Amino acid sequence: MRRDSIFYQLFQQSPSLLFELLTNPPDNADKYRFDSVAVKEPKFEIDGVFLPPETENPGVVYFCEVQFQKDERLYERVFAESWLYFYRNRERFSNLHIVIIYPSRSLEQSDILPYQSQLNSPQVTRIYLDELGDIRSLPLWVALMVLTTIEDEQATEEARYLLTRTQQEAPAPENRAIIELLTTIMVYKFENKSQREVEQMLGITLKETRVYREIKEEGRSQGEKSLVLRQLTKKLGELPQEVRSQVESLSLEQLENLGEALLDFSSMADFDAWLAALKA
Repeated sequence: MRRDSIFYQLFQQSPSLLFELLTNPPDNADKYRFDSVAVKEPKFEIDGVFLPPETENPGVVYFCEVQFQKDERLYERVFAESWLYFYRNRERFSNLHIVIIYPSRSLEQSDILPYQSQLNSPQVTRIYLDELGDIRSLPLWVALMVLTTIEDEQATEEARYLLTRTQQEAPAPENRAIIELLTTIMVYKFENKSQREVEQMLGITLKETRVYREIKEEGRSQGEKSLVLRQLTKKLGELPQEVRSQVESLSLEQLENLGEALLDFSSMADFDAWLAALKA
């Protein structure tokens, strides 16, 4: 399941969602803009950045990392990238706050000793989705985040409940946006099932939703290419044009496989080896 793209869409649709997870959100949470930013010298890209409104300069910048895979160098990277971006843009911000979202504590980096003081500071918040409480008692946008972590057997029942609740509580166009994202989550969760099977599970007609059209059309492939290129840049640094062209030429299935494989890459040689194995 491609959770990176789902969370990216969640934050794009509702930037204030991040602040629903924090104990002390800023007063102007509804004015923040979600974006990805590039840092030069060396250049790398940070996908999850919440920028304060430019009319309230300087403001607090929030960095968000959604981590669904074990990464024993996560804190090294997140703290280094966040502080470097803050340093390069010091005149724009008064402070920074780093948020790391895990499905559960079991996926947290094992060795946290070098970062204990930062992890215990008020500038860092760790969120464990399985500890937020009953999904049915959570705000709708937060419940969508938790839905990505639920086992398939329970996911159908909770998705149907959230659909009903959305239709009752959420005003348009927010209602439609939530339904589209909920449908996206379920299609990714059950990508081995047919359209009719997923329709029956949810009690809706997928061909009437934007997500079904997009997943079946070229738009899904383009979105996957952009996501993989961002992830590769984050892992390996600025990509040569030849590498970008090679990624652009991959099929949707190959892109999804690369998205999983690159989590273990540490150098460009790993990508070259993966590509060679693909062509073998």
